[in-house]
Amino acid sequence: MTILKAVIVEDSRLARNELKELMKAHKEIELIGEAENVDEGFDLINKTKPDLLFLDINMPEKDGFELLEMLDEVPITIFTTAFDEYAIKSFEYNAFDYLLKPINQKRFSSSIAKVFEQSNPDTNTNIKTEGLSIDKQIFIKDGEKCWLVKIQDISLFEIVGNYTRVFFEGNKPLIYKSLAQIEEKLPVDVFFRANRQQIININHVKKVVSWFNGKLKIEMQSGEEIEISRRQSYLFKEQLSF
Repeated sequence: MTILKAVIVEDSRLARNELKELMKAHKEIELIGEAENVDEGFDLINKTKPDLLFLDINMPEKDGFELLEMLDEVPITIFTTAFDEYAIKSFEYNAFDYLLKPINQKRFSSSIAKVFEQSNPDTNTNIKTEGLSIDKQIFIKDGEKCWLVKIQDISLFEIVGNYTRVFFEGNKPLIYKSLAQIEEKLPVDVFFRANRQQIININHVKKVVSWFNGKLKIEMQSGEEIEISRRQSYLFKEQLSF
């Protein structure tokens, strides 16, 4: 039986105890830690690397969305909330699921079943080289819009001034991180630095054509055309055994 490691980040002791009671009916979930605020939760998640996160949205000082924004790698996230308005907002954030307090056993069990159905841990390839695994997800916030996005679904990163634009599934939000900061976290066998401004996901490349002065031109599946610098073109050919 596959065991998923879980943590709870929730400011209410009563709510944490409620979740722990609900978990007792699920031997496939192992609780490995709990925290009562965002900063404690951040340290706990980085230390324990859980598979599953039960996250309260409305907490003092910093809320659950701010915690996700702090993390480089986000576990499967189930929001817990006492307020319908936050439950609705969680869908805008592409949450895996949400549980409305007080949580009943049937609703909790349904959410756990959904975790196993969609994450499919028994067949998860968990491909990893250096940095993040391609099947893991990151949290992206641009203004009022937020997304939880799997690394493998991101096709392109592009510098825009002091920001980086992230391309995935028709979305192009800006994040306040440099391309160098992002590059050091990405799996090197999947993402390639095409030039000074752009990093591409080679699994999203549709076509490669020879360009002038020994350069290559890439057409992405989403339609973007990327010019690979001459130096990087040689490395790209090597990596793809052209």
